[in-house]
This record gives sequence, structure tokens and C-alpha cells, in this order.
Amino acid sequence: MSTPLDLIGIGLGPFNLGLACLTEPIAELDGLFLESKPNFEWHSGMFLEGAHLQTPFMSDLVTLADPTSPYSFLNYLKEKGRLYSFYIRENFYPLRAEYNDYCRWAAGKLGNVRFGTTVTRVEYDAASELYAVHTDAGDTLHARHLVLGTGTPPYVPDACQDLGGDFLHNSRYMQGREALKAKKSITLVGSGQSAAEIYYDLLSEIDVHGYQLNWVTRSPRFFPLEYTKLTLEMTSPEYIDYFHGLPEETRYRLETEQKGLFKGINGDLIDAIFDLLYQKNLDGPVPTRLLTNSSLNTASYDEATGTYTLGLRQEEQGKDYEVRTEGLVLATGYKYRVPAFLEPVHDRLKWDGRGRFDIARNYSVDVTGRGVFLQNAGVHAHSITSPDLGMGAYRNSYIIRELLGTEYYPVEKSIAFQEFTV
Repeated sequence: MSTPLDLIGIGLGPFNLGLACLTEPIAELDGLFLESKPNFEWHSGMFLEGAHLQTPFMSDLVTLADPTSPYSFLNYLKEKGRLYSFYIRENFYPLRAEYNDYCRWAAGKLGNVRFGTTVTRVEYDAASELYAVHTDAGDTLHARHLVLGTGTPPYVPDACQDLGGDFLHNSRYMQGREALKAKKSITLVGSGQSAAEIYYDLLSEIDVHGYQLNWVTRSPRFFPLEYTKLTLEMTSPEYIDYFHGLPEETRYRLETEQKGLFKGINGDLIDAIFDLLYQKNLDGPVPTRLLTNSSLNTASYDEATGTYTLGLRQEEQGKDYEVRTEGLVLATGYKYRVPAFLEPVHDRLKWDGRGRFDIARNYSVDVTGRGVFLQNAGVHAHSITSPDLGMGAYRNSYIIRELLGTEYYPVEKSIAFQEFTV
């Protein structure tokens, strides 16, 4: 048996990478983080020029847990010789490509991460009280604790499963962008930030390439991301306590109702789209349609003509209609799937009434309440704080406290002005 580790992190997105950075200086914690990709990559298919995070630079891997950490975004800028440029820029929001480069920089400094390693199976040995993590390289690693950070894979609607053709999910937009612009018509399906960024990019060159451009959204309007300061207090320890203590059905209802708090469109981008439409309409009607209240119910592909036929329904009117298009982009986001490698330990994990992880307040998902922890994928249990980059350092501080039994990094308990509970 390999020497047991204190923890193994599976998957290396920003949250587990942050945990790797925060545990690296802790002598009492011996951890290893595994990632199947050959290097760090975070939404590279959406590295549009000027695209930036929707959270400020302080929501980096470490700062809100340890402002003195050498893995901070500001230290990255200093080492890259760009700190003064960032200061003069006077913009709190890092570019998306810049954030990805920052994460690669941090990962390159760590000795506790291993890329190009795919976990194939996880088992539990009751005698030793250890998890056995099997990899595609034939290795078996053992650990007392696991932290799951496999992220959320691209979501393709049922209507588009096995559709055929060269349609794109927004996660691959940059790879297929130039070929897409050569088509006579393009239809974009989706309602969030990624959809808006892609629409703006395609609209910018609509007169250069001459395609018909359609934007279809199921939402009744193009919802802005709510980013007022008292709303931001919902990303707080107090709100997690409140939300987690609600009945399961109430939490699931709120999960649906609160999507606009973390899946809306940046308000400045919405205004920029309108201004661009206004500008391009000065020379005559722009060949574009913005179709709201429209759900995608069916889709087919004609290989002979290279054309998609989308069956849409205007939900408020209750009317069905069709849109035909050569190019199709699904900006339909991401949806968590429980990794298949967990099947051997299924009975050691806790599940709620809807078959999703029953996530404890301390982010554990196993029957002991301290063996397996989950990054992200917990909006139904921890509200909008789950995918929020700014709460990653808080969650990691909390998990580290659970692993050590002592508070290595201060874990905030009360930061909000408002009261959420009676």
C-alpha cells in the first residue's frame, strides 16, 4: 500500500487549485491534487477579446483566506511585471484569459498537483479507513479524505442530443468561431453571460460576413446580473447558514428563483449590445432577430443542405414555430454530473430526496460527515455561494478547519449588515 495521504483532491479547477495553494504551506496536511488535463485550463473556449470575470480580483485563489499568500493575483501581477499597469487600469475585474494564466502560474509553483492523471475508480477500505484512488496510469493512491472538484461539464439540451452536424457548445466557441462566421445564418440559443458575449462578438462582424443572426432565449427578457451591494451580502456565511437550514423543497424552489443572481448578464454588456444594434441600424435594418420566451423543444439536422431546423415554442403565447439555420451555437451552460468513478463508494455518500448530493453545512457529502468534501455543485444546499469565485477561499478555509480540527485560516462567521433569519 502507498503511504496514506491526508487528502486527495480530484479535479483541478479554480476551487481545488485554491485548496492546493492554501494547504501547501501546512505541514500537518499532506495532500495531492489530480487533474486529467495536461495543464490548467478554465473555459478557454470563451477567451473572447475583452471578456472579463464578473467578480473582482480579490476573488482569486487565496486572498480572502490569506492576503499574505504568495499565490495571490497581485503577486502574480508583480512577478509578471504588470502590477502598475493593472493599477493604472483602475478596473477590479481581471480579463478571463488573464485569470487563466494566473491559475497556470500558481499551479506551476506547486509541488502537490499532478496533471495528466485520470481517476478511474474510488474504493473505500473499512479496515484501514482509507480511500483507494485508482488512476489510468495503474497507480493506487490512498487518502483519509477526498475533495471532489471535477467541475460541471457542458450541458446539451435533450433536443440536441445526437443531433449531428457541426453545432458548437459555447465551451468550444473560440475553436469553431471562424468556420461559424462563414455560414449564411447563425442561431444562438441561451440566456446568460456567455450567450451575450457570443452575440455581441457575432453582431460586431455581421456586416462584414453578411450572415443572418438569431438569438433565442427561453427567458422572458435579457435578465441583468443583479450586482447590488446588499444582494452581494447573500454571498456570506450568515446566508449559507440560513439557506442550508431551510427545508429541502424550499431550497430547490429558491435555486430556481435565484438564477438571476449568478447567471444573469452583465448590465454594461446588455447596454453595449443595444448601442451596437442602434449603431448598425443607421445604415438600414440589421439581419438579426432577438427571440424571447422561446423554448427549444425539437431540433433536426439535414446533412444534404447543412441546415438545422429548430422547433421553438413561444411560451407566453403558447405558439409553436420554426427557425432554420446553418450555424448553431448552444450557450446552454453547464450541469453537474456525479463522476462515474464514485460508483464503488455510492453507499458511503449521502443523497437527498432528488438524488443529488446531500451536502452538509461543512461541505461534506459522506456518511461520516468528514471524509469526502465537495467543491461547487451545491446551489441546492449552499445557495449562490456555491459557484461564486469569491466564496472559494472561504469554503476552502472551512474544509481545512474540518481536516485539521483547528482553524488554520480565520473562518468568518458574520459579515453582513442585514439579518436573514428570525
